[in-house]
Amino acid sequence: VDFRTLDSNVGHTSTNDNEREHNNDSSDGGNVARDGSQLVFSNTYHLMLHPGRDVIRDAGGLHKFTGRNQPFITDSGGFQVFSLAYGSVQAERSQQTKTSELKRGHTADKPYWNENDVTEDPVKVTEDGVHFTSYRDGSRMFLTPEITVDAQKDFGADVIIPLDELPPHHISRSILQQSVSRSHRWEARSLKRHLENVKDQAMYAVIHGGLDHELRKQSVEYLTSLPFDGYAIGGSLGKDRDELKHLLDWMMPLFEKDHRRNKPRHLLGIADEESISHGVTQGIDTFDSCYPTKLGRHGTLLTRDGLLRIKQGKHMKSFGQKIDKHCECATCKQYDRAYLHNLFKAKEPLAVMLGTQHNLFYMQTLMRSIRQDILNDKI
Repeated sequence: VDFRTLDSNVGHTSTNDNEREHNNDSSDGGNVARDGSQLVFSNTYHLMLHPGRDVIRDAGGLHKFTGRNQPFITDSGGFQVFSLAYGSVQAERSQQTKTSELKRGHTADKPYWNENDVTEDPVKVTEDGVHFTSYRDGSRMFLTPEITVDAQKDFGADVIIPLDELPPHHISRSILQQSVSRSHRWEARSLKRHLENVKDQAMYAVIHGGLDHELRKQSVEYLTSLPFDGYAIGGSLGKDRDELKHLLDWMMPLFEKDHRRNKPRHLLGIADEESISHGVTQGIDTFDSCYPTKLGRHGTLLTRDGLLRIKQGKHMKSFGQKIDKHCECATCKQYDRAYLHNLFKAKEPLAVMLGTQHNLFYMQTLMRSIRQDILNDKI
């Protein structure tokens, strides 16, 4: 299960490095509860591939399957599907197969999928949905707005994210405009399916438009006119933090209008400290990201003094020194930097758990501090 908390992040436990890179990162459900995470983000794409929606449905849904009695939010699986067509996952697949097949013929004015053959490219978009190749066994699969909603119903998610198209940021405006329109149609179909059997579940719209002001405004106007329960900021959010900040600075005031101001706003896939600090001031309520767990798994630990790279030789004899002298997480209470350095250098699985546990606790502490600052009118 790919666990991701909205206030910070929890990854999933995997059995090999390639799968971990694609699915995000490692922790366990008990740590999710202990670190104070109130809402956990689970990934529909990975759950559908394994163990499968029927297994989770027959188990009684995610809550019973995982033994967690607090809320879950699930995404549509679209992000992971489209990552097969471009970006780091596409590059990894291309390198593994030692072919340039996945890169052929793409320019800013052409789609990043093959429009004529649903079996050739790893991803093929149609009006009905998206065809893709499973990274687990190479089988062809098909995802539609209705299928992903039905799957999230089977999972028993408390909050559902509809299927949307996520193109890369470097495409032309004409291709972006087509993509935004398709996402709107898919989201309307998803909402229609959801409203046929609500089941005490909520659904968030996903706002699109890349960095284009006009398309973003159109997306806000259209999707806020539909009876969604909240709004998620998605699509391409820029190539760096500065572009993201600029986007939020001019776009988020649009959500202060009429009924929009009373509904929650979520920033999809972004939750580093700098982006959180800025996003909160612009009215973002919740965040999700693999940021803290991915860092933790690779030996980079979060502290009030900045990033601590525990694999560095200078920590070999840091006896009695905590990761962060102010931290009260279970890792810091029991282990010092010297022992953690040894675990990571020896590639012990325990290192991943302890690093992740600390980073999650750090992020939840940060979020509690921010919430208190809001209550004290400091933000």
